Amino acid sequence: MSRWSAIIAAAAVVALSVLGLVMLASTSYYSDEVGGASYFTLRQHLIWLGVAVGAGGVAMMIDYHWFYRLRWWIFWGTVIVLALCFAPFLGESVNGAARWVTLKRLGLGFVHLQPSEFAKIGSAIILAGWFAREEPLTREFLSGFIYPGLLLGVMVLLIGAEVDLGNAALVGAVGLGIMFVAGTRLRFLMPIFIVGAAGFAAVVKTMPNRVERIMAFLDLEKYKDGLGLQQWRSMLAFGSGGWQGVGLGNGRQKMLYLPEAHTDFIFPMVGEELGLWGGTLVIVLFAALIVAGLAIAQRAPDRFGRLLAFGIVLMLGLEALMNMGVATALLPNKGLPLPFVSYGGSSLIAAMLGIGILFNIHHQSPALGRNSCRGPAMAL
Repeated sequence: MSRWSAIIAAAAVVALSVLGLVMLASTSYYSDEVGGASYFTLRQHLIWLGVAVGAGGVAMMIDYHWFYRLRWWIFWGTVIVLALCFAPFLGESVNGAARWVTLKRLGLGFVHLQPSEFAKIGSAIILAGWFAREEPLTREFLSGFIYPGLLLGVMVLLIGAEVDLGNAALVGAVGLGIMFVAGTRLRFLMPIFIVGAAGFAAVVKTMPNRVERIMAFLDLEKYKDGLGLQQWRSMLAFGSGGWQGVGLGNGRQKMLYLPEAHTDFIFPMVGEELGLWGGTLVIVLFAALIVAGLAIAQRAPDRFGRLLAFGIVLMLGLEALMNMGVATALLPNKGLPLPFVSYGGSSLIAAMLGIGILFNIHHQSPALGRNSCRGPAMAL
């Protein structure tokens, strides 16, 4: 199973990426980006896919223990880049959310990144490194809960301040998942859920737009012409697709009826054009990726590798689950892409980086007869 894990994971990623290209070819013709230029998003996505595959290939060739050595640099780098979203001339707000860093004011318009996407990988590295170093103290209150909780909290708060609540929730969930698997006592973690729920309620109360989103989620038909439009149109897409779908390229909701049909809401386009079978295929591919990834994590040569692989798999699985939950109106609208499928450079590069690291961990698995690189590689 050890060799098959990497093959299955690679096949799932390739299949999801190809499906993303196919669906973007179908939806991008009707995209209103850059004055409605035909296939603009597809051309841009192909460029980002090339960059992402290159980044993933580099990550696959780098010994993952180097991330352990550089974990504090990664932490402070992540904090600084997240803070740049608020910096004059660098940060850019879109729809009231300060999630982007761009150099277009310096004449480099192609540099347009979303730091929170990379913070997901960074948080997994930082927490996996912490619990690898502090393994004997994992059950202690300070070393097993307070200190790693503070590291995680700094990143979550910065992402939340960008009004990127979806990624903030995702980073928080991945971090808590790593803490739980590492051995943090459950009685320490339970209050976090209470505080998190209270914080979410406070954010919703202080941001009228978020209150309306919750109300729209609870009654889509009433708000179908406002904040419930995307999820309402999404349900129409699934309904019109039925079992067999209306056929590739024949979907109607992408014709500017459903906003963000090529990004956050590309899953309904799969359901409309490829039917229930297409939607089920996406779910099966993600399930295969998660199972294969967990098998790789289980056979990792050391604690850092196991926790890091688990964090990457949890990140990809939760993001896919949250995206599909929003698209099927099971969750409030969060603004998260579907990994490997949705249009978006930052998301695609971050996902491929995670896969590259996962494959490097697999490559060093003792089951493959590789050197586990314990000892000096794990030194401070």
